[in-house]
Amino acid sequence: MHQTLIKLFESAIGSVRDLTPIILVVLFFQLVVLEQPLPESGRLVLGLLFVIMGLTFFIHGLEQGLFPIGESLAHAFARKGSVFWLLTFSFALGFGTTIAEPALIAVATEAAKIAAEGGMIGISADAQLDYANGLRYTVAFSVGIALVIGVLKILRGWPLQWLIISGYILVAIMTIFAPAEIIGIAYDSGGVTTSTITVPLVTALGVGLASSIKGRNPMVDGFGLIAFASLLPMIFVMAYGMVIT
Repeated sequence: MHQTLIKLFESAIGSVRDLTPIILVVLFFQLVVLEQPLPESGRLVLGLLFVIMGLTFFIHGLEQGLFPIGESLAHAFARKGSVFWLLTFSFALGFGTTIAEPALIAVATEAAKIAAEGGMIGISADAQLDYANGLRYTVAFSVGIALVIGVLKILRGWPLQWLIISGYILVAIMTIFAPAEIIGIAYDSGGVTTSTITVPLVTALGVGLASSIKGRNPMVDGFGLIAFASLLPMIFVMAYGMVIT
């Protein structure tokens, strides 16, 4: 219990340190450049305290929960020696974490709203929900596939740079042919997959797996899965746009 409190306090100090530059920038432009007092300063201070608390508990939760469980699962699957179950787990992890990603839900909902206003889909709530869900499931499926490719890269020792270069060449080609309305959404989908839920578990999976396999360097082979998780959604969402339009 004592160690937990110490680690929690250290996380809080780190959160304050990380937020300090942002606070200073806001204060400088508000007070010096705009020469205006802070609106509702008491409410802002309270909100800032909530942000610090939330960030502190989130970081502490990552260190105590998500990182260890991700690495332990990777070690366990490596010891089990079943490639099928390892790949199945990787796909399920990518799909499950992405479908629950708050940033993706927000982007998909907003995209459906704009698509309805632009006449691309029906204006009804059901039509918007179907569009948003289709977008979410497409992105989640693509991240699942991305993790499968990333795990195979670690297992087989494939060079990361050639896979990434090939992927972005495909993205550039698809950008030429994809509907203009879907391109921005596709590029944003690549960013929202690398957010609060997906990144910790995917990183832990890659590092844990590379640490468990003889001949693999966790620093060289354990990272790179996030790159696939950003790349494949762009490809899949543009393909999704080509199919539905």
